[in-house]
Parts: sequence; C-alpha cells; structure tokens
Amino acid sequence: MEDHSVDDDNSSIRSSSPANSPVMDRNPSPPPDREGEQGGEEVDAIGETVYSKHWLFSTFTRLIQIVSEQNMGDSDAQMQLPEEDEDELCKIWDMAMDKDVAGFLQEFKAADILLGVITKSRCPRLTEICVGILGNIACFPDTCLTLSQNNDLGAVLLLLLGDTDPPTLLETTRLLLTCVSQSDVSSLWLERVRQQTSVCSSLCFIMCSSTNMDLLVKVGELVDKLFDLDEELMKTWVTAGSQPSDEEEEEEGERRLDVASSLLEAAKQLRSESPEGLEVYLHALQLLTTIHHGIQTLAVAGGTGQALWTFLCEVVCEDLCQPDDPPFVLQEQKGLLVHALAVLSVLYACQNQEAEHSEADTLLPLVGSMLRVLQYHREVSSGHGQKEKEEEEEEKVDEQLQALIQTTVEFLSDIITDLTKDAVCELVTRGYLTEKTCLSAVGSLLPQFSPAVQHLVFMLSEADPQLADTVRKEFPVSLSPS
Repeated sequence: MEDHSVDDDNSSIRSSSPANSPVMDRNPSPPPDREGEQGGEEVDAIGETVYSKHWLFSTFTRLIQIVSEQNMGDSDAQMQLPEEDEDELCKIWDMAMDKDVAGFLQEFKAADILLGVITKSRCPRLTEICVGILGNIACFPDTCLTLSQNNDLGAVLLLLLGDTDPPTLLETTRLLLTCVSQSDVSSLWLERVRQQTSVCSSLCFIMCSSTNMDLLVKVGELVDKLFDLDEELMKTWVTAGSQPSDEEEEEEGERRLDVASSLLEAAKQLRSESPEGLEVYLHALQLLTTIHHGIQTLAVAGGTGQALWTFLCEVVCEDLCQPDDPPFVLQEQKGLLVHALAVLSVLYACQNQEAEHSEADTLLPLVGSMLRVLQYHREVSSGHGQKEKEEEEEEKVDEQLQALIQTTVEFLSDIITDLTKDAVCELVTRGYLTEKTCLSAVGSLLPQFSPAVQHLVFMLSEADPQLADTVRKEFPVSLSPS
C-alpha cells in the first residue's frame, strides 16, 4: 500500500500543477444517483468489505466541488488542498487497494471523474492523490484492462510525465509501470508511448535532473521495462537522442538529452543510495548494448561510452567483491556484477583500448576484480563454508550466477589476450595476480579459452616464472606464445 504522506524532499524538480494537461470543456460529471441502494448496511457495503457506498459517493461529490471551486479563482494560482478533504481522499486511495473496491470504483466510472479532476486541477497534491487512486485500481487485471482502454486517460497520463511535481511524477510512473507490466494491455500502452514523442524527453529530463531517489528508481524500472518489451522503441529513442532538433541546431548544434547519458546520470545518483535501483539502470544500459544503434552511441570517442566505462569500473572495483568480503558476497552482488561486466565487455571491444582504457587507471584494477570473482566462485563451489546439499543443488541452477561467471570468463579472456609483459608484471606487483587468483582463473578459462591461458602463462614465464611453473603443474598448458 502506498504511503500518502507528502514528501518534503521535492528534489531538484519544483512543485507545480501540470502544464500540458488537456483542458476539458466542462467540470467532471457528478456521481450517479444511487440513493435507492442505500436502504441498509448490507446494501450500502461495497462487496464483502465494510466500506460504505454512500460515503464514497459523498466524497466524490466533494471532489468535484473542490476542483470547481479552484477554477473559480485565479487561473494561474496554485491551490492548496484542505486537510480534511485530503484525509478523506487518501482513504479512497487506500481503499482502492481492495479488489472489491477497485471493481466498484470502475463500475462507478471513477476513472472518468478522476480524469476530469486531473485535467482541471491546480493543486499538485490533489493531482497526486487522483493518479495514486488510479494506480491502485490498475493493480487488478480486470480493472487495469478497463482503465487502459480509456484513450483520453492514456493521453493525459503520458503528458503528466512532463509535470514538475515529484510526488505526481512518482504516482504517474507507478501507474504506467503497473499497466505496461500486465501482458493483456502492454501492447496498447507501448503503442501510445511510441506515438507520444514527449515521453522520451520527459523521462530523460527526470533522470538527469531529479535527486528524488524513489522517483529515479521507479522511472528506471519503467524505462527498463519498455526497453525489455520493445526493441524498436529502444532503437527509436537512442537514435532520436543522438540527433539535434531544428531548434537545437539554431543553438550551435546543442543536442537533446540522450537516453544513454540520462541513464548514466541517474545511475550515479543511485550508486550510494539504492543498490536495487542501480541494478535496474545497469540492466537498462546492458539492453542498449544489445542493439547496433546503442553500441554506436556508446562507441563515439569522448562520449557517453568513456564516462560509462569510468563509472562502471569504479562501481566494480570500489563497491563490489572487495578483498575483505566473504566469498558468498557474490550471491548478494551477482545482479550488479553481471550487468556491469556485460556492459564493460562491450565497451572494451568497441573502443580504442589504448586511448580509453588506461591500464594503470582502470583496466588492471578491473582485471583484479574479475580474478577475485572467479576465486570467490571457486571457493563457494568447492563447498567452502560447509553448505548443505540442498543449497548446493540450488546453486547449480542459479542462472544469474552462471551468467556472471560466463560473462567474467569471456571478458577476462579478451583482456588477457591483449596484456603485455609489463601489464602482467604490474598485476603481480599489485597483488591482483596471486597463486590463488591465477589458478582459479585458469581453471575457469580452460578448456574453452585455452589461447588466452597460453598467452597468460607465456607472459608469466617472464614476469613471474615461479607462478608460471605452478600453473603448468596444475594444468597442461604449453609455454609457446599464442
């Protein structure tokens, strides 16, 4: 159930009423006359609940009066919602989480009333509550289907993404995510998003400018879901963000807010505040690397790709899988690690390695982190910590952990193949390449990536002959250069 208290931290987005909401010709219609249904408590109750139909009718009637009174005053002035009215409306917000109440509100045409209020409201709190009620109604498949078929409501909600009130944006994003996540109506909402070109710029603006953590997480979840469901939409947004508009061309070619840099900016905000939110954004960035247009955008020299490489290296090397962490930390951090390393591997392959990936600054510490991942996985897999048999069986089918190890091994093999003798010496000197990490890595690389192992052993034979001999004693590796 949503927390309906006002958030004092409105972040970097100022609070105001929606500027782009369509204007209706008249006030919202009053609730239907239901006096004949109110002859007793049983008739008055909504479904199997103790909630009163009569009270609901009265509250909606008052809601219509509120917005009518607001529109009689200064049309540009922002209005405040009386505390008593706010309390009553928040009760409906909470009630709407009940399936019977949600169904009754749908039968009662509450969506049309709330839509009318939203389009005329000059009170951000009132708008937030109305969208929140709709969000709770949409939690159930039947009522979500009916709401989603309301084209006027769909258009207004997408325009509300351009609002400047963080609580309203949070509820709007929550409602859209709820609808997009339901398979029966997701295609309908995807089509609306494709047609409403302002959605991309609105979401990018939020990701770049807001410091409201809850809002950033929910926007990230929405963008990630949209990209996961519609590759063409992702391609369109990436392409649109990389080209200047007519107005921007007049301003010395200034470019729009692009999706990749917006995702990166939000990820930076969430790094220390919300690991779960950061994981969502890293997954969305990984999705960008699955399409040609996304890779092209990230491969531009000096662009978002370089900044993304630096940021992800910091996350992996400074925040995750540290030397003093227990091996089972992999289980907790596997989501962040697999997305981060997957993106880094693409960036490594598509950018100028000497110019973008300084071995001293980022690449060698990154190799050290990947070596540690493989070491910790080997220790956990070998029964370190006396796991129960059932836990071992469960780990064998942990697809995300398997994906992490596969991604790490593939990426590490690419880097190892490019390592010079000096780089290998530095890995040994810094303590990244030890007997334990080296044996774990070689065991993971073989037999699929034997050329990379062969190259590593050849470099080690000059940088650290004793370690090279130890590897050859454990594994049948040729000393010939690859």
